[in-house]
Amino acid sequence: MSDKNFTGPRSLMRLAVVLLLLLAVAPAVAAQDTLDLTKAVKIGNGKTMVIEFTDPDCPFCRKAEAYLQKRTDLTRYIFFIPLKSHPASKGKVQYILSSKDKAKAYHEASSDSFDKKKLGDITAEGVKLQREHEEIAKANKMNATPTFMIYGRIIEGFDLKKLEPLLK
Repeated sequence: MSDKNFTGPRSLMRLAVVLLLLLAVAPAVAAQDTLDLTKAVKIGNGKTMVIEFTDPDCPFCRKAEAYLQKRTDLTRYIFFIPLKSHPASKGKVQYILSSKDKAKAYHEASSDSFDKKKLGDITAEGVKLQREHEEIAKANKMNATPTFMIYGRIIEGFDLKKLEPLLK
């Protein structure tokens, strides 16, 4: 192999593209590797891992939840970011994280009918875990909902055109 194969404009352009891709994906891969998934609400046992940052009162998060809960090929790890624009969300997150069956409580709290219900018992552990979720989100620079991490890629918003290819 001669040196000219690696010094031409095409080679330099390819190298630049590869480096940009690595820089774009590296933070997501690093975040995915350092997240404490034991603190997340786990739903499913499918082959594809999806890490979610969500707010139970976010309308786009609810659409994502309705779509994702029908899929049996996923293992979902859910962290909550109660947004200030949804004042009732923090209490719902604390309710979910205080429940013995957190997955069931999440499904309930994400429904429109739940919005009119009174929250059940909220425990000190649920409040502590809710704060830890916020700290995890902040440490990973997650501030929008829904946000998904799939195979090291970060997808902000419920964008099926971006999500579906990664979920196959």
